[in-house]
Amino acid sequence: MLIGYKRSSTTEQVAGYEAQEQQLLATGCTRIFGEMTSSIAQRDELEAALEFVREGDALVVCKIDRLARSTTDLLGIVAKLETKGVALRILDFGGSEVDTKSPTGRMLLTMFAAVAEWELATMRSRQRIGIDKAKQEGRYKGRAPTARRKASQVSELRQSGLGATEIATRLGISRASVYRVLADGAEA
Repeated sequence: MLIGYKRSSTTEQVAGYEAQEQQLLATGCTRIFGEMTSSIAQRDELEAALEFVREGDALVVCKIDRLARSTTDLLGIVAKLETKGVALRILDFGGSEVDTKSPTGRMLLTMFAAVAEWELATMRSRQRIGIDKAKQEGRYKGRAPTARRKASQVSELRQSGLGATEIATRLGISRASVYRVLADGAEA
């Protein structure tokens, strides 16, 4: 059985959302899961689709960016599908279709993941080199520690009897930061 998944980031992309549905129906999908949500939001319909598929099925998406947020996310989804004996079909993968049922499809997806991982590592390496150079030139200071600037407020609120969770909420910092500031204050 072909199971479709469609996603659009905003309600402004209704036309694209509907186009995905038409493409999935034309492909022969008998059930389509869809949601309008950003890629960073929880994707309940994707989880429902992954739960719904059974051995021998194929999960069909129009484009890879409609399915996964990152290479890691994609590989996690593919692993879930593989453990269930489900293939992944991407209808537009750089101009051609990819189906992980075929050895060529699996190879293309693996190569894509490897290239994406290499690009990320290269970008991080360049970023590290740039930061090191900026530090040597005295131009890079890093992000100012937010919680430490609020140390006096943290201490005052603690002395007034508030707990770490309430202090964190009021000051807009994490609870761990509250504990860190309090520990630093005890050492001083």
